Amino acid sequence: MKYTRMSLYTGRTSTMSMYRVTHSVKYFYTASSEVPNFPEFVVVGMLDGVQMVHYDSNSQRLVPKQDWMNKATETMPQYWEMQSGTLIGTQQRFKANIDIAKQRFNQSGGVHVFQWMYGCEWDDETRATEGSDQFGYDGEDFIAFDLKTLKWIAPTPQAVITKHKWDSNTALNERNKNYYTQTCIEWLKKYVDYGKSTLMRTVPPSVSLLQKTPSSPVTCHATGFYPRGVMVSWQKDGQDHHDVEHGEILQNDDGTFQKSSHLTVTPEEWKKNKYQCVVQVTGLKEDIVRVLTESEVKTNWDAPNIVLIIGVVVALLLVIVAVVAGVVIWKKKTKKGFVPASTSDTDSDNSGRGAQKI
Repeated sequence: MKYTRMSLYTGRTSTMSMYRVTHSVKYFYTASSEVPNFPEFVVVGMLDGVQMVHYDSNSQRLVPKQDWMNKATETMPQYWEMQSGTLIGTQQRFKANIDIAKQRFNQSGGVHVFQWMYGCEWDDETRATEGSDQFGYDGEDFIAFDLKTLKWIAPTPQAVITKHKWDSNTALNERNKNYYTQTCIEWLKKYVDYGKSTLMRTVPPSVSLLQKTPSSPVTCHATGFYPRGVMVSWQKDGQDHHDVEHGEILQNDDGTFQKSSHLTVTPEEWKKNKYQCVVQVTGLKEDIVRVLTESEVKTNWDAPNIVLIIGVVVALLLVIVAVVAGVVIWKKKTKKGFVPASTSDTDSDNSGRGAQKI
């Protein structure tokens, strides 16, 4: 979906590729071995990029991370106790799967990770839906479910044994299809309704121009905004300037997002020309503009601003810690999302594939 508007600052018409109104519920089951100071088993549930549930083998408790999550389960007494009990059993099977995978890859000790990612997406404009069910081992794809053929895809020879075993269970594969195309979507819609006060809000960003040293790139840093649809760009004398490096959109600890764009330019150059950073966020009618001037740039060679720079670094570290603590991501990036499920009569009423041995 394209979003077009007239900039109040430049008079130009800018076309911004905005995020479609697509909702997703995603779960990540992660089992690991010999990772220092990290739980052997972690489950994280995400709704539209916001964490809603968390479980780890240290606490052995599934807990809600959002107040509205309690509303989704208020008609189901003992929900959290039952789900916690299910996950205690699941973590033992995941631990066994690491041992099986190590044998197939002819490995012994060391750090190893086995992960299940699955869930569904729903486009509330087109009503299109998608489901995903995928396993990974040590940062690489291991096996994935094809909803169209109801067969399993094994990209590595070590997963072929699992493929043959799971392909033969046609009844279970049919239940998988029913879960991803119906049950998961139904619960996704319920969750979106429960959490709409959080998910449908619009929060403007705080925008700063930062520079480490006089010869370092100038960073335009936008943080604290929601939703995640954003464009952070640079202009030179009123024209789009493309010789910049864009950072990824990262999630802050409070559920908002941040993004940076780095401009490499000499002090002499930006003092002779008008450089400005333009930030556009989904839901905000006006662009946020910061003109590159000496007074606007925050530096860490200027003592009073050291605290500000440290604050930015700490915020980034918090994001990294939150990601590492929640889920170990595939090295291979994918455009599709995934979600966790278990074997109850709730949203996670999946086949329980993740509880089976590979």
